Amino acid sequence: MPAFRLSVLAALTLGVTTLAAVVSGDAPDVPRTKADLGALLFHDVNLSANRTQSCASCHDPAYGFADPRGMASPGDDGLSLGDRNAPTATYAALSPAFHRDAEGRWIGGQFLDGRAATLADQAGGPPLNPIEMGMTDKAAVMARLREDPVYEAAFPSLFGAEVWDAADSAYAAMTQAIAAFEETEVFAPFDSKYDRFLRGDAELTKQEELGRLLFFSQQFTNCNLCHQVGRGQMDPRETFTDYRYHNIGVPQNGPLRGLNGIPPDQVDNGLLDNPAVTDPGERGKFRTPTLRNVAVTGPYMHNGVFQDLRTVILFYNRYNSKSAARQINPETATPFGPPPVPATLAQEELTHGPALDDERIDALVAFLKTLTDARYEHLLSRD
Repeated sequence: MPAFRLSVLAALTLGVTTLAAVVSGDAPDVPRTKADLGALLFHDVNLSANRTQSCASCHDPAYGFADPRGMASPGDDGLSLGDRNAPTATYAALSPAFHRDAEGRWIGGQFLDGRAATLADQAGGPPLNPIEMGMTDKAAVMARLREDPVYEAAFPSLFGAEVWDAADSAYAAMTQAIAAFEETEVFAPFDSKYDRFLRGDAELTKQEELGRLLFFSQQFTNCNLCHQVGRGQMDPRETFTDYRYHNIGVPQNGPLRGLNGIPPDQVDNGLLDNPAVTDPGERGKFRTPTLRNVAVTGPYMHNGVFQDLRTVILFYNRYNSKSAARQINPETATPFGPPPVPATLAQEELTHGPALDDERIDALVAFLKTLTDARYEHLLSRD
C-alpha cells in the first residue's frame, strides 16, 4: 500500500498551500500539522473494514461535503443502508458543543440528534458503526493506522510518543486530527454570492433580493426563526441555523424504508435517541441544519424524503396555506404525509406568517442558491 495516497479529488480539496505542507517534491513528508494529518485520514478508505469507505465517501468534497448518492448512505459492507440523510460537513465546526442553554433547551452538537457533543466525537462515530465503516473496535483501527509509515511517524510527532501505547489514545488522536481538518477554511470559506454581496463585491438579482428580504422578514415568513444564528441580517459569519432542535413534521420516507428494511411506521425518535436526553417531549426533534450549500446538497430533510429544494419550501408553506393544492407534494402528486410525532410538533413556529404565492416561493429558492460556496456554484447548473 502506498504510504501517501491522496486522490486527485482530495488534493483539489486541500489546495496548493496545504498540499505543500503535506508533500515534498522528493518523498512523502510526515504531516506537519494536525489538520494536514486529518486531511489524509478523512480520505483514507483503509480505515473501513473492507477498505472501501472513508469519511469523504459520505461527505464528498466535490458535492458540498454531503453524499450525492441518494437518500441515505450505503455502508462499507455494500449491503447496509442508513435511515438518515448524511448532512453536509461544511460549516459543521461552527456548531457549539452539545449542551442546554439558559432556557433549558438543547443546542449544538453533531449528528442530527446531537449525540456527538463535539466535532472530534463525531469523527469517532462512523469508523465503529457497523452499518457505516464497520471496524470492530478501536484496536482494529489502530492496527490499520500503524500499517502506514506516514501515520506511524506522524502520530507520535503530533501527539507524543505515548500515542501508540493504547488504542484509546490512538483513536482519540485520530478523531482530533480529523476535527482539525474540518475546522479549516476548506469547510467554511464564507465566499458564496451572498457573502460577496455583504462585502459589496456582488449584486443580487431582483428575485434573489426579494428572497433575502422574505427570509429575514419577521412578518412574511418563518425562515429565520430557526435558520438564523446572528443578531443582524448582515452578519458576515451567519451560518443559517440556530443549532437547536425542532419537530417540523417531516413525513416518513417510505421508499427509503423499503430499501433499508425498517418498518415504514417505525418512528425516528430524533433528539430522544441521544443518550443524554430522556425527556419524551424531545421525541421527533432534529437539529436545524445549516442552509449554506443547501441548493447543492440534496436530498433534503433528516431522512432525505424530498429531492427538490422548492418542495421543501412548499412543505413549510402547507402549514400556512388553506389551499388543497398546497397540501400536495409535487414529487409524488399525493398529499404530504402526516407528522410522525404530532405531540411535539413546533406548531407555533411553523404557522408563523401568511401563506406564500409562487413568486415568493421562487424568490426564496433563488436566495437560498446564493448561499452556495464559490467552489460549488457550478453545481447549480444541474437544476
